[in-house]
Amino acid sequence: MRVHYPRTPHLPWSPGAASDDVRAGDLAGLRGREVVVTEKLDGENTTLYADGLHARSPDSAHHPSRAWVKGLQGRIGGEIPPGWRVCGENVFARHSLAYEDLESWFYGFSVWDGDRCLDWDRTVRFLRRLGVPVPPVLWRGVFDERALRALRLDIARQEGYVVRAVEGFGLGEFGQRVAKWVRRGHVQTGTHWMHAAVVANGLGPKAALWAVRSGGTAGAAALSAAVGVAPGEPSATGAAAGSGADAAEAAVADVSARLDGLGRHGDARLAGVLAALLHGERRASLAPRLAGPLGLPAARRVADLVGLFAALQRPCPDGDRRAGLVRLAQAADLGVLHAVAGALARDAEAREQVEWSMLHAEDAGLLGPAPLAPLRAGLREALDGLGSDAADRCWAEAREAYAAGRIATVAEAVAASWRWRPGSFPRLVHLVGPSGSGKSTFAKSLAGTDAYVSLDDLREARGSRAGQRANGDVLRAGLDRLDAALAGGGTAVWDATSLNRHQRAAVHRVAERRDALVTHVVALVGEAELARRNRERTHPVPPEVLAAQLRRFAPPYPGEAHRTWYVGADGTVADVSGALAGAADGGEA
Repeated sequence: MRVHYPRTPHLPWSPGAASDDVRAGDLAGLRGREVVVTEKLDGENTTLYADGLHARSPDSAHHPSRAWVKGLQGRIGGEIPPGWRVCGENVFARHSLAYEDLESWFYGFSVWDGDRCLDWDRTVRFLRRLGVPVPPVLWRGVFDERALRALRLDIARQEGYVVRAVEGFGLGEFGQRVAKWVRRGHVQTGTHWMHAAVVANGLGPKAALWAVRSGGTAGAAALSAAVGVAPGEPSATGAAAGSGADAAEAAVADVSARLDGLGRHGDARLAGVLAALLHGERRASLAPRLAGPLGLPAARRVADLVGLFAALQRPCPDGDRRAGLVRLAQAADLGVLHAVAGALARDAEAREQVEWSMLHAEDAGLLGPAPLAPLRAGLREALDGLGSDAADRCWAEAREAYAAGRIATVAEAVAASWRWRPGSFPRLVHLVGPSGSGKSTFAKSLAGTDAYVSLDDLREARGSRAGQRANGDVLRAGLDRLDAALAGGGTAVWDATSLNRHQRAAVHRVAERRDALVTHVVALVGEAELARRNRERTHPVPPEVLAAQLRRFAPPYPGEAHRTWYVGADGTVADVSGALAGAADGGEA
């Protein structure tokens, strides 16, 4: 059934309200509620369904400006559930405002399940999976008329803004939950845009990323520009065929076709394409480089794909394969990982290994986008109300038991987790990252820690913070302190660079012996920022030492600890893996 999009009432202070417009005389439906304010784009209201689309009126006729959005609907319609609709703005054609830097020619602003509008956060997640951006968010908070009236727009470039309740609402509540502010004289053309020649609005660099997310195509050069890696750099060369720009295009085309065969959209598709394009980059430096254009969660997933795909190209004993694949599924979407590995296979032997691995993954039910989701959801429901430490420990132990083949069902996972439910185990917070990445600063913000073991402090106590000659003695002293702290059942912080798995292994052995919950805190900061911070530190390390650290840095993958927190350049946790509650991560859900 096709649904006419309701008319949005004007806020009382909207200067662009005409005599025949709907006005919001009473804002009681917004007062006291959390609202989100987004930019009102100058386009055509359009609704997408699984099987078609229309402009505001369900009987809207064909117009050349609608051709591109019809193509978009053809790519993503299969991902829209029956009875759902996606409402948004088709900004392909220039109306009164000329856009030059759009992320897409279609922005979604609401998603409806029948007569119910999804809450804003769920809307954003759903649209992102489709590959559709939302309009820029200008403000969010509990409705505050004074704050909204104080918003200042560039009316030469912005038409207005829309206020909507963050929570979901019914169709009958639309007039009380949504309102708009429009600039005065917002229609500034003499001829209506539908009766004039179609002039396309301009797309910016990020449009290439959204094209890939939505199942479209984008060249290697455009993708490189969007993420800040210039075409022709070594990281933009391909392993599958030759080198240089041609190989990069071939890798992007190959992995795109494989991902389409798997039905991947959104960030999963983009991550696979970027991993194929950037597979020559060092994984440790890739995540912070991509954090700006992608956000740290997506950037980290691209980097992990780059680090892991080669493992699928190597032989593996069939007896160990299922367990290995389940563990890989904690760190990456296995379907995407196989697509990248297949696209970048250098020879027939590597391709054969990838195909054999894919057959095993499919047989084990691990090729879907979230193969461990049922187990995770069932355990989360069963452990509802449990503290996060205990819940995350139970989930980590269940994942490992599932990988080892000791459990197969939610009921078995619940039964196997009884030992850790009381939370009567010590905790280890294991900091990981080069000098100057903010580990110590982050550790100081943690509450409830009982012991803080810093190798730098131990060196300083021996006479020289920078002294490296007694590293063996310092490490042993630190491990003894850690062991004593965990034996007492408290929470201990281990502060050292812990650059690679070998350096982390001794700490893990102590934690395992004391049955501690291990949380990796991985600081992912760009190299230029690390160098700047190092110059300003009270105790800087020599530049050559920092350079050596960066060469050795191999961040842990999800699953190497019970859970992992990823800290960005701003010093806050921007991504989490291994948590039972909250948003899904990796291949878990």
